[in-house]
Amino acid sequence: MTDPVTAHYSGGASLVDVIAENLRSAGKELAALRTSDLVRFDEIHIRGRKATLELAQQMNLGEDSRVLDIGSGLGGPARTLAEEHGCHVTGIDLTPSFCEAATAMSNWVGLGRRVVFQQADATDLPFADNQFDAAMTIHVAMNIPAKGQMYAEARRVVKPGGIFAIYDVLQGEGGEVVFPVPWARDRSINYLVTPNQMMSLLHDAGFNIRAVQDSTEESQKFFEAMILRMEQTGTAPVRWQSFLGDDFPIMARNQVRNITERRIRTVSYICQV
Repeated sequence: MTDPVTAHYSGGASLVDVIAENLRSAGKELAALRTSDLVRFDEIHIRGRKATLELAQQMNLGEDSRVLDIGSGLGGPARTLAEEHGCHVTGIDLTPSFCEAATAMSNWVGLGRRVVFQQADATDLPFADNQFDAAMTIHVAMNIPAKGQMYAEARRVVKPGGIFAIYDVLQGEGGEVVFPVPWARDRSINYLVTPNQMMSLLHDAGFNIRAVQDSTEESQKFFEAMILRMEQTGTAPVRWQSFLGDDFPIMARNQVRNITERRIRTVSYICQV
């Protein structure tokens, strides 16, 4: 039986083929791609690359750093870290088609030796203790009910003194989420926690929380700008619609409402083992 979270993100066609065809239609040759050519598909989270760079700046990364990206999606954040900091990144994701696409895209831009991806469960990581210098997770835990186990696993595989960086969507004070949203078409795979619950989960997992940043207002502007572009062009962003389907415009409009009414918040945490 297909996992419902995997089914939500898998779509109906090969992501590699969809992305390759979109790139060719835009006049790009796969053999001559740069990471900037993947902007249409990379960083499939709220505020995109800007949010990734904010996390990376606080992760103490260098060329010898080995980083784990938990819930790596199409590999955009992993490639950003590898390109900006020269580090090696291992990405894991529950959705096989994401791992396949992330691997292909990384090879297209010559980063295949510094970023690798494999299918795995965030609550049962296939790695030894103290294997990574740092770890991050971006917009993943919204679909995971066993968050305590996920964070305990992250702490287990990060070396003492290492950083675990989190950027996620949390339950806000404005009421229940209006569906569909990008991570769930209904409440069956929606597992948001409040900011207070998040702090407790991280403390219980044994992390020292070094910094907390609420970016909800910036996220609201991000989605408002997206809706404006969609209205002007009549099309949805390719990187979102390619795997979420034709109902993404409804999801985007719901996100504006959810954020504006503070039904959700976006918050980052920098934690140390």
